[in-house]
Amino acid sequence: MVKEGYWYGLPLVLVAGGLLGLRVYWLGAIFLILALLVLNFFRDPERPIPSDERAIISPADGRVVQIAEESVGGQARQRVSIFMSPLDVHVNRSPIAGTIQAVTYKKGFFHVASQPLASIENEQNVFTVRGEQGEVIVKQIAGLLARRIVFWKRLGDTLARGERVGLIKFGSRVDVVVEPEAELRVKAGDRVRAGSSILGFTRPKS
Repeated sequence: MVKEGYWYGLPLVLVAGGLLGLRVYWLGAIFLILALLVLNFFRDPERPIPSDERAIISPADGRVVQIAEESVGGQARQRVSIFMSPLDVHVNRSPIAGTIQAVTYKKGFFHVASQPLASIENEQNVFTVRGEQGEVIVKQIAGLLARRIVFWKRLGDTLARGERVGLIKFGSRVDVVVEPEAELRVKAGDRVRAGSSILGFTRPKS
């Protein structure tokens, strides 16, 4: 479990314990259920990281809601959008090994994260990872409920494939923008898991 889970969950556990101790059982049960839901949200399971050096792994748990073309600096890229429900693991991971080349935080709206408009208008943290296999852009996008994006890394940090980089609280979306030569292996509707599911493969080394 990530440390944020204790900040949110333990106060609820203490309140539940106090209410149960006072024999206010129905209200204590409600707080106990809320505590369990919150602690479950902040879980952080270990995942087997694919060993293929060309693999682009999913940075998030959830459902692929869209695969589309996106322009970055006037160049066409491929975008995979993943919607995370409140029941999914919300710890985000790096899709490739490399160095963080850019980090940008953009204020915005809080549209429902599963909608295409969220990629453009919602509040988001965008970071770029460049490694031997090319460049991947990841967008941590706030949703209707998730208004707190957490990013643990800094510009210039070196990341391993599948390394934890942050999380988005309580329902959100992550976009992965890859180079046009990348061979995607997922489609809209697929379920993916952060750190273990392969979204596709980067171009072979020249």
